[in-house]
Amino acid sequence: MTKRTHNVIVMGRLGVDIYPLQDGVGLEEVTTFGKYLGGSAANVAVAAARYGQDVALVSRTGQDPFGRYLHRELDRLGVDNRAVTADEAFPTPVTFCEIFPPDDFPLYFYREPKAPDLNISPDQLNGLDIEGARILWATVTGLSQEPSYGTHLQAWARRNRSEHTILDLDYRPMFWETPTQASERVSEALQHVTVAVGNREECEVAVGETDPQRAADALLERGVSLAIVKQGPRGVLAKTADESVEVPPYFVDVVNGLGAGDAFGGALCHGLLSGWDLERILRFANVAGALVASRRECSTAMPTEAEVLDHLQEARR
Repeated sequence: MTKRTHNVIVMGRLGVDIYPLQDGVGLEEVTTFGKYLGGSAANVAVAAARYGQDVALVSRTGQDPFGRYLHRELDRLGVDNRAVTADEAFPTPVTFCEIFPPDDFPLYFYREPKAPDLNISPDQLNGLDIEGARILWATVTGLSQEPSYGTHLQAWARRNRSEHTILDLDYRPMFWETPTQASERVSEALQHVTVAVGNREECEVAVGETDPQRAADALLERGVSLAIVKQGPRGVLAKTADESVEVPPYFVDVVNGLGAGDAFGGALCHGLLSGWDLERILRFANVAGALVASRRECSTAMPTEAEVLDHLQEARR
């Protein structure tokens, strides 16, 4: 069987974001909402596609109208959805948020009794050239339950720790039985990947360190070749065995900070595939994340390369 080849293959969370169109009030007072494609992995896939990358997503939806909506949105936003299958047992997840700029955005996940994206199975990988993809992106959330966890292990085994096998340390405690379980599975995952990216709290779960320098060093000691530690208003740090780069943040008026990390991830993929040096990648990804934080939604707010470059030029003036 001929396998489909893509620059980027992303595995993981997919759902519908229901975001309020009013700021500064709780959900009990909101009267109007917007509906958007969501889920961290799906957002990264959309972000990478916005830069012209050939992207496929491996995930699941429910067999319901929201699932059909997500398939249409993935197609509209340039992401190959053929490895996104419908799960007859569980409904498509829905996520609500509240928007209290500049730094308070509570999330409410409706993923019980189980989210379909945690039921991704090895057969969904069969039509994809996992070995030949220039980037395989996965998130820690996808390790929280079977069969998703085992499917990730099989995908990584096929790549044999090839370049740009990326783990987003995206840790959300509500998806795990205990922090200890998360730490154990992340520790296993780090043996299979070459790039790890996360914030300070996520690094604590992964390697027991919150100090950015120590966290990056600990990730390198686990065998990754590139460790990226996001520090919010303090910028971002990246380390390899031979190089350490730290760049400041790009400040904007924040509307909704929830999609910034996913925008950073899509931009990181684009920078790596473009062969840029680390400093250029980090500056580009910082601006991409900031631009999405200045907008309400996540997936449909992802910037183009031209938009990011325009803001980088303005920042240099």
